[in-house]
Amino acid sequence: MRLIHTADWHLGQSFHGQERHVEHRAFLNWLLDTLVERNADALLVAGDIFDVVNPSLAAQALLYDFIVDAHRRLPGLEIVLIAGNHDSGNRIELPAPLMRRLNTHALGRVYWQDDGDLDAERLLVPLTDAEGATRAWCLALPFLRPAEVTGTGVRADEDDDAPNDYVAGINRVHTRLIEAARARREPGQALVAMSHAHLHGAAVSEASERPIVIGGEESISAALFPDDIAYVALGHLHRAQQVGEARIRYSGSPLPLDFSEVSYPHQVVEVMLEGEALANTEAIPVPRPVAMHRVGPAPLEQVLAELAALEDDPELSGARGRERSRDTWPWLEVRVTLEAPIPDLRARVEAALEGKALRLLRLERRLPRVEGEDAPARIDLESLGPRKLFERTWADRWGEPPEADVLADFDRLCQDVLDADEEVTS
Repeated sequence: MRLIHTADWHLGQSFHGQERHVEHRAFLNWLLDTLVERNADALLVAGDIFDVVNPSLAAQALLYDFIVDAHRRLPGLEIVLIAGNHDSGNRIELPAPLMRRLNTHALGRVYWQDDGDLDAERLLVPLTDAEGATRAWCLALPFLRPAEVTGTGVRADEDDDAPNDYVAGINRVHTRLIEAARARREPGQALVAMSHAHLHGAAVSEASERPIVIGGEESISAALFPDDIAYVALGHLHRAQQVGEARIRYSGSPLPLDFSEVSYPHQVVEVMLEGEALANTEAIPVPRPVAMHRVGPAPLEQVLAELAALEDDPELSGARGRERSRDTWPWLEVRVTLEAPIPDLRARVEAALEGKALRLLRLERRLPRVEGEDAPARIDLESLGPRKLFERTWADRWGEPPEADVLADFDRLCQDVLDADEEVTS
């Protein structure tokens, strides 16, 4: 049986204020061609399908057009989608009854039965081959929010030894789902787990990944996936990687979601199953429909020289480059190190780009460090985040950092705000 594993599409992403529909459409067209060329039996999409919980109509159209086209070209293809931390679970599940007619299974949330046990059956998706025989079971586990796995109505295990209630709840859901899958499968059928989570030891990207929950103590152990799970299809981390074993993998995002992701390859993963076991995996590189360039960090004169050197690339300069659709011009980030203010910095950079088929998205000014300066350092609130800002404010007011129970209360409050915001926008 042949599966294609992908994740973290982030359809509708606003890239420094610019939409990326052209790039996402090009990726989805390539993915559909790849599914047909390889005659795939199933497509697994491990969360963060959209970039925000309330995606634009254009972003939603990209997804649904892809599903319709996939069913038209590969009627036997099974598609399994799970919600990630960027998605609204309710929105992912809303069209589920219609999507099932297109062999697409959309799982956005977990539910608990009256006795407090997990409703595991709805998370088990049979994967069939070309003849319609069930060859594997997909354990489709969407991103788990704290409110879904802790609190009243959720039966706890007395032997949980996780560092906090949230991680204990995640562990419990994984364990019970695996138990239910073992009970359902028949000899010769493989188990394939799909989860949107942060595993211990996995490498995160430099700047583009949002902490999966407030507090950052959400990572789980790869030991949750026992040896009889043939393959684990993970989403959330944008860097493609295996975690400990070849059978436990992040496919990574198919497109760079930040300039910090330019330097490593982007891919989907082809997974071959033989009976109950994993036979092989192959990384399939994703063509980059729009290039990205980073210049610097360097002093201005060196940066201008690097920009001038782009004249040598006929795809970026002259009539040949400008004849291309502007939507396909490469994105550009310029980083300039400064020793003193340069009031006309942007004008000088833009002048160096005159006539080049490039879109300047970001101009970063790197200021010098001043030793012994009493004035407080400039704070970038976006990179600092609410938790660090709260810690600094508390320490300034009370003369000491907040204790662990205070931080736990703050984390809970922030998560409640995020969950309430999702309910409003869903």
